[in-house]
Amino acid sequence: MRTEKCWGGAEFTITTAATMAMYLKRLLSEINLQHHPLTFRNPSRLVIKKHFLVSSQQAPIDMGSKDGELRVFIVAGEVSGDMIGSRFMDSLKKLSPCPVRFAGIGGLAMSKQGLDSQFPMEDIAIMGIWELVPHLSQLRVKLKQTVHSALSFQPHVVLTVDSKGFSFRFLKQLRAIYGQQGLVGPPHFHYVVPSFWAWKGGEERLKGLSGFVDHVFCILPFESEVCISKGLSATFVGHPTLEDVLEQEVKDSICEEWKIQGKGEAFKEQHGISSGTTVISLLPGSRLQEVTRMLSIFSNTMELLKDSHSELTAAIHVAPNKYVEDYLSKAVCEWPTSVVLVPSGSLQIKYDAFSASRVALCTSGTVAVELQLARLPCVVAYRAHLLTEWFIRFKAKVPYISLPNIILDSAIIPEALFNECTPSKLASLLKNLTDDENLRRKQICAAGKVFDLLVPPRVSCVQIPQEWSRPMLDDYRPSMIAASTVLHYRRR
Repeated sequence: MRTEKCWGGAEFTITTAATMAMYLKRLLSEINLQHHPLTFRNPSRLVIKKHFLVSSQQAPIDMGSKDGELRVFIVAGEVSGDMIGSRFMDSLKKLSPCPVRFAGIGGLAMSKQGLDSQFPMEDIAIMGIWELVPHLSQLRVKLKQTVHSALSFQPHVVLTVDSKGFSFRFLKQLRAIYGQQGLVGPPHFHYVVPSFWAWKGGEERLKGLSGFVDHVFCILPFESEVCISKGLSATFVGHPTLEDVLEQEVKDSICEEWKIQGKGEAFKEQHGISSGTTVISLLPGSRLQEVTRMLSIFSNTMELLKDSHSELTAAIHVAPNKYVEDYLSKAVCEWPTSVVLVPSGSLQIKYDAFSASRVALCTSGTVAVELQLARLPCVVAYRAHLLTEWFIRFKAKVPYISLPNIILDSAIIPEALFNECTPSKLASLLKNLTDDENLRRKQICAAGKVFDLLVPPRVSCVQIPQEWSRPMLDDYRPSMIAASTVLHYRRR
């Protein structure tokens, strides 16, 4: 038992997990942005032009054709969401019979598709509970700015991608302002439904989303059915990593198996890595707070592994986040082994590095699925602030954190979480996975089963007139399925 101070200075005593959860709930109520609402001095002054009236019956494709352009406001708050958003934008432009204009928040990938982000995406790339506290003031400002930008843009469609903390508050505020003026606002779509299945009471909280979200896109096969049963319109589009295969145009993968084989030897040759060197891919995360927390753990892990390998190289994958890039470029100067920084922005380079590696060590996230796509055995690690870890322990109802394990309901991928995420533990797991061919084969074989479950039923875009249909490969593309759904969506 011990005494702590919570946000605001109040003291509380931690005794049991249940007690801890109760105080965490109190903490969340104090730091939740909903308790710091956007304050518009006079909401009626936020006048939306009266000629902009969204019909409750018209599909976006009809509204865009009528206005001569389809206006889409899109918000993504992290690297994985930026990639999903960019692919959606590309697919929507290919399918739309009229020009598409975008506005909103995104990163480098979305900017390449024509988005001029209102502010750097990294400004809202924050996760956790306690980790959120220092950024509350900034987040309130960014939220208000995003709402104003959306209103002035007058979109036909609003799409948010993941980052539910920021996204849902944005959608609530936007819908409330339209309602105050007696207008029917644009339909709201959210890509990547919250992982309700992972948390106690998660399914029941889905019911509240229908008040400000019109349609969600699900990346797991069982999610859409549950969403619909709770009154939330949903479509299963498939996991975003499937598009890595399709962008590489590995057409045989559709008939055989979903995987990407990179050019490992070419990667080693390019970086002067000898054939006898053991390469370990390290993926410390995409947010600065993750990287700063995990990198020292990864560094100490490599220090412990040095004696087991005559030559050892770390291939550190750098997320497309300017803060992360700057941090890593300085941090690796004192690294215990030789290092190759793998830049972001190229699928080919990423999968070449995977192919050159014997194993991988990653922070929990989308990358665990990418490593399965590369058939690279890996270990998943995760640490957070003490309060965040306590909250996860008490509220989580699944025993795993990595998606492949959750899908298969089996510890196929070794996980080292919270206080078990130590350099000695990680070094032991990596050494076993490097040396034991049976363990390697088991994880590689399981990867095929994972992707069998992540592929959506074949969609031939039957809603789209024949002259707009895409090649067969696009039938499997999650972003194409999502874009088609958006174009032809009609409110009930």
